[in-house]
Amino acid sequence: MKNVGNMDSMIRYGLAVGMIIVGLVLGAGSLISIVLYVLAVVMVVTASVRVCPIYLALGLKTNTKK
Repeated sequence: MKNVGNMDSMIRYGLAVGMIIVGLVLGAGSLISIVLYVLAVVMVVTASVRVCPIYLALGLKTNTKK
């Protein structure tokens, strides 16, 4: 049951790239960088599989297919 649309997916990929860049700027070994990397991985996975568990829990959908 996919609930992530095309635009939402592109935004998630963009946010993931931004998080990785900020993590590298802050220093790859710092705690905040590690948190940003984990969040970036979550964004990429949810964008790739087009399913967001938080959206499922809230009953939200950003895709237009029914």
